[in-house]
Formats: sequence, structure tokens, C-alpha cells
Amino acid sequence: MDLRERKTVREITNAFMELRSKNPLEKITVKELCEQAEISKATFYLHYHDIYELSDLLQHRIVQDILHHVENPSDMIYNPRKSSKEMIDGFYANKGMVTVLFSGSQFSKLPIAIEKEIKEILFAEFPELKDDIYANVRITYQLMGTFYAFYYYENIFGFDNVFASVDRITRLFETDVSPKE
Repeated sequence: MDLRERKTVREITNAFMELRSKNPLEKITVKELCEQAEISKATFYLHYHDIYELSDLLQHRIVQDILHHVENPSDMIYNPRKSSKEMIDGFYANKGMVTVLFSGSQFSKLPIAIEKEIKEILFAEFPELKDDIYANVRITYQLMGTFYAFYYYENIFGFDNVFASVDRITRLFETDVSPKE
């Protein structure tokens, strides 16, 4: 991608984020976005099929950034306290973008996307866990619990208090490192 294209994509992204911070995704139009970015509709369509493709791409980038905070995905099984802390660090580092991109009807997409990505990584490393109901439920419970606890309570009780509570709960998983009983 040349410099001009990168600048155009950056302008589209900035305009989208500005509009998305004020409106639900479903209310943003290509016309409105193009006016905000000062580009033509043809230019937008050179880069994206529609607003939803742009949103999905930006959401995917955030999911990848959050996952980069998880040093070793196998810690979900063998060191759940460490992986939960890293996941919270990833959520916190991306909080502003998450708040905009995953608001409204998009909110539940973040934990679902993270769970899907983590399970793909874990099941590639531990294929025997793919059909293990306990492992699947435990991973979902840890990811969803960590995500929702952080996003519902961080503004009320503060980062440190939420982290301490998640850490205390996640410690219970450490007594059972074996995914099979």
C-alpha cells in the first residue's frame, strides 16, 4: 500500500471512529462517512465493501491486539491467573477503542471473538481438548467471566479491585490443572 492509500485508509478509519463514537453502527452511512473523511464514495468502495466490513476489520485488529497481551495461550489451562491478568491488561490497553467499536449491538462480539481465537490456538496445541466438555466450559467461563467482570465493574470499583477479585476467583482454577477428570 502506497503512502496515499495509507493516508486514505487512515482518514476513513478516523472518520469512522468519530462517527462510531456518537452513533450505533447501524446508523452510520457510507455517505456520512465519506463526508466526514472528505473522500468520494468510490474511494471508500475501493477499500471496503460496506460499513460492516470496515467495522469487522477494525474489531478484528483490536481482538488481535488484546490476544497479543496473552503471552502463552496454554496458560489458560496451566496458569489461569496469569492468563486472566494478561487478558485484563489487553482489555485495559484497548479500552477506548473497545468502548467505541464494541458498543451497542456489537458489545457481545468481543468476548465471542476472543474465545474463538483462544480456542483455535489451544486446540491446535492440545487437540484432545477440542471435544472435552470440561475444558471448553472452563475456558469459556474464564474468558467471559474475566471480560464481563472487567467491563461491568472497572468503572465502579476500579481496576485494582476488579483485578484482585478476578485473581481470587481464577485462583480456584489452579487447584484443577487437569482438563480431564
